[in-house]
Amino acid sequence: MSKYKIYPFQVGDVVKMKKNHPCGSDKWEILRTGADFRIKCLGCTRSLMLSRPKFEKSVKEILSSSNSQELDK
Repeated sequence: MSKYKIYPFQVGDVVKMKKNHPCGSDKWEILRTGADFRIKCLGCTRSLMLSRPKFEKSVKEILSSSNSQELDK
């Protein structure tokens, strides 16, 4: 058993962030996962890179998942 929590983020997931983007949207699509995350704003299509710890702290909830499994809450 690992002491690290594994988060279920995958490419194609849509997540809601704690803070709004300046365009007013708080929904983002995940484009890349790994040590860094590349996410795209669904309001204005701006993309940016965040480190994994910063991204995981900023996510409020997963709105839709790219896989068909149910998300555990």
